[in-house]
Amino acid sequence: MHRHNKNQRISVIIPVLNEEEGLESFLSNLTEDLSPHDVEIILADGGSNDRTIEIASTFNSVRLIRCGAANRGLQMNQGSRAATGEILLFLHADVRLPAGAGTSILSALEDEQVSGGAFQIAFPPDAPRSLNRVAWGINLRTRLFTTATGDQAIFIRRGIFEKLGGYREIPLFEDISLFNAMKKEGRAVILLSKVLISPRRWLSFGIWRTVLLMYLLRIAFWLGYDPVKMKKFFVDVREK
Repeated sequence: MHRHNKNQRISVIIPVLNEEEGLESFLSNLTEDLSPHDVEIILADGGSNDRTIEIASTFNSVRLIRCGAANRGLQMNQGSRAATGEILLFLHADVRLPAGAGTSILSALEDEQVSGGAFQIAFPPDAPRSLNRVAWGINLRTRLFTTATGDQAIFIRRGIFEKLGGYREIPLFEDISLFNAMKKEGRAVILLSKVLISPRRWLSFGIWRTVLLMYLLRIAFWLGYDPVKMKKFFVDVREK
């Protein structure tokens, strides 16, 4: 049986690679967003060659783990092994949690049938309006199918994460794979509050081209295609 205690520690695990832009404000905001709960912050670095390490080192509250490779699944697994919390929250460095996120997570996990969950998404107010339609579509899909990606701040009970063997260390869809596995161990919840995600990926490649590419890759994943080959296709298309 899971122990229910509003004072449970939340271990926030953040895979990073060359995230100097915005990292300082991200880390400054993070403790505030999870206050007043017991939180530890772990940065799992995949080999940054910019100022990421230097910036992270200025925060006494941040533990830095140097990983052997730039692979999100591997980085998050190594970060989780260093974590001491009973709840693991996996967060991308360009995602802003909503106010009261810690309270929302702990409240959801008071139900012993809940294995974990994720947030819905929103884009910043100054992002192109067409991204609001993208967010609406993602949130609809999230609610209808109870699914989530890494941008949505996936959280999970540590015991269940360890039982599942952590993330698959594959180059794509390690997040969806974990979330689907988590649903088999209990009920996954989608919180009403929304994380704020960066529009940079969408704008650099083109909003609707990105939507199309993401769905093509998702269908290929469902059909059992090799994530390594899918990643190569993804990189090749993005670089053209």
